[in-house]
Amino acid sequence: MLVKICGARTEREVRAVAEAGADLVGLWHGVPGGRADLPAPRLARLAAEARATGRLRSVLVTFASQAPTLARTAVDSGVDWIQLHGYQRPALVRALRAQLPARVSLVKVLHVHGTSCPEASLIPAYERAGTDLFLLDATTADGRVGSTAHTLDDRTAADLAQRTTRPFLLAGGLRPDNRHLFDAVLADPRLCGIDVDSAARDDEGLLDAARTADLVRAWRTP
Repeated sequence: MLVKICGARTEREVRAVAEAGADLVGLWHGVPGGRADLPAPRLARLAAEARATGRLRSVLVTFASQAPTLARTAVDSGVDWIQLHGYQRPALVRALRAQLPARVSLVKVLHVHGTSCPEASLIPAYERAGTDLFLLDATTADGRVGSTAHTLDDRTAADLAQRTTRPFLLAGGLRPDNRHLFDAVLADPRLCGIDVDSAARDDEGLLDAARTADLVRAWRTP
């Protein structure tokens, strides 16, 4: 069970995530107005800090949709994954796959509002274009996506996952105390990890080693 902690802004947060036993750290870039959005030089520094921990892989989390710029930023910063968090089209995945080294994994988020997913019909096209993994996440009633702390319905998420052939991660309001709500998703052998933001933060809004460790223990322990 991979654990990805999203939205690091400082070297200290990156180290805290690593010390807690997480596997991936999400670094925002190209998220206009996002509270954790990083300029390209800062993205590169935090990706380097992740590599220096000896365990963390870095994930460029973005709403961007310009393939040449995004590919260049990913290569220059040395990130390991790109997470397309938004409603980018399969053509962007195809263009990125052609421009990126094979070592960079491409993750496409599938957004769920209630029991529906607007990208569901595009899943085969995303797969043909070169998506390596999917990430299932909840949107809010007013359309906000990413780090909303809204929880997905277990059956809805499991049914959506069945429409894919790729490994997937689960996001959306995950906490140490709600693993038991996702029995259907956890039964899918293609579930490869979880993605958490809010529940890993302390009272000041910073990523916290102790809270991350609680998540790691809870979700890796049957």
